Amino acid sequence: MKQHPLSRALVLAFGLFSAPPLSVAEGLPDLGEAAQTEFSPAMERRIGESVMLEIRRDPAWLDDPEVNSYLGRLGNRLSSQSEEQRQEFEFFALRDSTLNAFAMPGGYIGVHTGLILAAASESELASVLAHEISHVTQRHLARLINKSGQGQVTSLLALAVAILAARSNPDVAVGAAMAGQGAAIQNQLNYTRDFEREADRVGLGLLERSGFDIRGMSGFFERLQKFGRLYENNAPGYLRTHPLTTERLSDMGNRIQGRPYKQVADSLEFQLVRAKLRAQEGTPRDAVTEFETRLRDRSFAGSEAAMRYGLAQARMREGNAAAAERELSELRRLKAVSPMVETFAAQLRVKQGDAPGAVNILRAAHLRFPQERAVTYGLVESLLEARSPSDAIKVTEDDLLSYPSDAKMHGLQARTYALLGKRLQQHRAQAEAYALLGQVPAAVEQLELAQKSGDGNFYEQSQVDARLREMKKRMADEAKQAKQK
Repeated sequence: MKQHPLSRALVLAFGLFSAPPLSVAEGLPDLGEAAQTEFSPAMERRIGESVMLEIRRDPAWLDDPEVNSYLGRLGNRLSSQSEEQRQEFEFFALRDSTLNAFAMPGGYIGVHTGLILAAASESELASVLAHEISHVTQRHLARLINKSGQGQVTSLLALAVAILAARSNPDVAVGAAMAGQGAAIQNQLNYTRDFEREADRVGLGLLERSGFDIRGMSGFFERLQKFGRLYENNAPGYLRTHPLTTERLSDMGNRIQGRPYKQVADSLEFQLVRAKLRAQEGTPRDAVTEFETRLRDRSFAGSEAAMRYGLAQARMREGNAAAAERELSELRRLKAVSPMVETFAAQLRVKQGDAPGAVNILRAAHLRFPQERAVTYGLVESLLEARSPSDAIKVTEDDLLSYPSDAKMHGLQARTYALLGKRLQQHRAQAEAYALLGQVPAAVEQLELAQKSGDGNFYEQSQVDARLREMKKRMADEAKQAKQK
């Protein structure tokens, strides 16, 4: 297995001490004079935001609201049990078959799809997230760099530079970030092992208080270690990024020993997410064959509903709508209640040319699951497919009152205004989507197009003018900061 370039750079978060010159950090945020003293949580958040702008542009970024929403709910369930309640988190997936997860500055936690599929239970997946959450809440990155004697953000900036460079040349990026460590590497490694043990200890507490099986952590790590021994030169990425020692496993075992055994059933959502990811692997025919074989032989650990859902997804991917409908009927018979089933049913209706049918399904689902982002996105898209932009714009306006920072919804609103022939509003909405994604020059360009549209009233034009001034100032500030580095 080849480790994804982004992860190869991200793993340096717990090994970076000697940084390249700040001059290579062009485009990263200016942290000001305060950065010369200590790393505040706000500084770490700004570094994380900067790196996330690039990660979202990477081909491995999994733009799937159902998968990412599930990770978010699972992660927030764990982080809500932390003593550090002020910390914000964002959980996301990368489409990568390797077994890895990582925590970045500011509470951004990424998980490879390979790790999600490798987890034998939801408690195992939760144990990995709990471990990464603990790296963040214990501020291991800031403590690591402070211990090295660098009272500035140079190493954090180096981490960001390494991540950005890794998109095009991972070997050069890793080499640059690691340059100059020399004889101090052993002390650094020992210190990161201390952090690993602390993350294990704190993570176990989060697992237990969140209602998961704490044996999921030791079970998953022990299985990874056995796998690593079988394939010594190709060990799971998680072992390479999180040094796993016999001492760590023993410490985990000692902490778990004597605790009451607690069997925790996997949620349907965990099983559906895994089935959806598995249905997207390989060729459509391979995916269909795998699910059909498992169902025929009854060789699956999860629910039959998840297997039926996976087969339905694979059938739709194969282009066999009739077969997908049969599996959907089986899901209904099994009484599988999930917004993921409803969004799939709507997608299938659209594939068959029945956009109004999809709208009906998603309207009902929206009432039942009002906070499910994938349902709301799907409803807007189905209304557009059904040529009902007036209804769609109402959904976007109501939704953005609750989720004003949702770039995807602003983009859908722009598409909707375009169908309504409202050019000023179209460009203004698209500008907001770009601004939220950190693409300020593109936002400025859209606002300039809005100014020239000629179809807005005085109030709308004034709003555009004011927003354009804000965006131009932001662009100028960012250009000035880049020159100062």
